[in-house]
Amino acid sequence: MGEATPAFQSDRRLRWYRPRIDRKELTALSRRSDLRGFVQALGHLGLWGLTGALAYTAFLQVSAANWFWSVPLLYVALFAHGSVGGFMGGASCHELGHRTAFRTRALNDLFLKVFAFFSWWDHVGFRPSHIKHHQHTTFHDHDGEVVLPLELSLADWQLWLQQFAWNPVHTWNLIRVNAKRAMGHMDNPWHEFCMPPEKVDVRRRHRNRARLLLVGHALLAVVFIATGHWFLIFIVNLGTQYCSLLSGLCGIPQHFGMQPDVPDHRLCCRTYITRGLPAFLYWNMQYHVEHHMFPSVPFFNLPRLRKVIERELPPARRGLRATWAHILEVRRRQQADSDYYYVPQLPVDAGGERASDLDLEQEASGSPTS
Repeated sequence: MGEATPAFQSDRRLRWYRPRIDRKELTALSRRSDLRGFVQALGHLGLWGLTGALAYTAFLQVSAANWFWSVPLLYVALFAHGSVGGFMGGASCHELGHRTAFRTRALNDLFLKVFAFFSWWDHVGFRPSHIKHHQHTTFHDHDGEVVLPLELSLADWQLWLQQFAWNPVHTWNLIRVNAKRAMGHMDNPWHEFCMPPEKVDVRRRHRNRARLLLVGHALLAVVFIATGHWFLIFIVNLGTQYCSLLSGLCGIPQHFGMQPDVPDHRLCCRTYITRGLPAFLYWNMQYHVEHHMFPSVPFFNLPRLRKVIERELPPARRGLRATWAHILEVRRRQQADSDYYYVPQLPVDAGGERASDLDLEQEASGSPTS
């Protein structure tokens, strides 16, 4: 209260570089699928439920007589559970928020609310924020969601606690922030900009979401305690808030060290190649350049999209190890030179075209394109 809101802007018109692609091929790539959505969403939730069941079973085995093996086993089970849960907000809710995971919009919205509840994700506030992020990706004074340069402090003990265990400060901050939102307060200038006072309906839904979240988790905690299963609080209520190493390794490279204020996603976003479990849990968001260029393409078609437009993209590193060797080198150079940004090698004479930020706004919102 009393402080001026930073002058975020939305009136700047941009023309984003975008590879040329046959319209029929793009239409095919943009086709959504309820079946693929079910496989992904139920698979993710099912894996989280399975690791949760294993963690609770491991907890029941702990005793004073066997702690030397049962406690390490419990930690491994919780680490697996937290690793799966760590993707349920920023990855799952992100794609469901674009309304591209399912063909049926009601299914997108239903699973979005389920994932958002268990991950404590603010899906109501994130949607207008993320649409603006797609319009003006990393442009200062226009994108408050990702502000470059990003900082990565390896000396921050809370970072390591969150990656390998549970940081109660993080949980307390989540409760505190949602309590403010439940009373109708905007807790940061960017949310104030994305949900201005005149958007009464959005603010009402934003407030009610926080209330439902807090009341719902409180009721679950009471039931778990009353029935003698108090440890389920760590499995269910807090099951997305610890051991987030894998989600951090996958998510941080998206924009780290890249250029701000440039209308070319090849320069402000990063794609890397990974497959298997990380790709599944991350909902293919490792194809981040491709996702920003064509946000209407569902996550399951991003690998195909890359093959179609790869001739116009910079090379992508393969595997998290190679990607993080690169990230740490970029970090080292940025610490030595505050003006340094990583500039990938771009194809010569790629022959792309330009898409307006209004096109990206429409596509990122999940609206049908003409």
